[in-house]
Amino acid sequence: MIVVTGRMFRSVRPYLAEARIETPVVCYQGAVVAEPDTGRFLRHEPIPLELAREAIAAVEEEGFGLNCYVGDELYVASETPEARRYAEFQHIPIHVVGPLLDWLDEPPTKLVTIGAPTVLDGLEERLKARFDGRMFISKSLPYFLELASADVTKGSGMDFVAEHLGLEPKRVVAFGDGENDVELLEWAGYAVAVANAHERVLAAADHVCPPVDEEGVAQVIEAYLALVDSPR
Repeated sequence: MIVVTGRMFRSVRPYLAEARIETPVVCYQGAVVAEPDTGRFLRHEPIPLELAREAIAAVEEEGFGLNCYVGDELYVASETPEARRYAEFQHIPIHVVGPLLDWLDEPPTKLVTIGAPTVLDGLEERLKARFDGRMFISKSLPYFLELASADVTKGSGMDFVAEHLGLEPKRVVAFGDGENDVELLEWAGYAVAVANAHERVLAAADHVCPPVDEEGVAQVIEAYLALVDSPR
């Protein structure tokens, strides 16, 4: 099993240890591939510094705050309620550094802005128009809008892992529910969406399993394992 997530490495690492998952993990929407046991980054594709600064200015001009990720740490200009809720959700500390454009002097791994889903829908559309082809921009959850390097998606992260482990995409089954899972499902040989997934994920799926509250992903995995273990 390979975990592919938008979360920070430090945020997901305890869960990997609890589940005893030793295969490389894809984090930060694919910007990082790391070894769970050693913490070593096998892949790191940050946002180029000047592009990140342009994106920060664009988002701040719209009146939104930003989470900025450098060195697997979370930095913010000020500790807003939104930033605090995000940090609590991820179980991570916040570093308050003042104006990000004055502070940032190295390429960040990703940027995240937080807001009401419908408000972020408009911001997403405007940012995609401005940064078309220059950045990866997608929602991970309805109230999280994420920005990363143009070379970054969950699909590109998983492609790196597959090459590292000698896996063929056609033999990979991928599961997803959020808009940021589309590229992963398009990459995999077989794509499964949960029933309550984003409409773009449902459109990319080969199969739709029961929703999250019915543990649909576990149902699919258990059915597959039962099939593999059954006598022939």
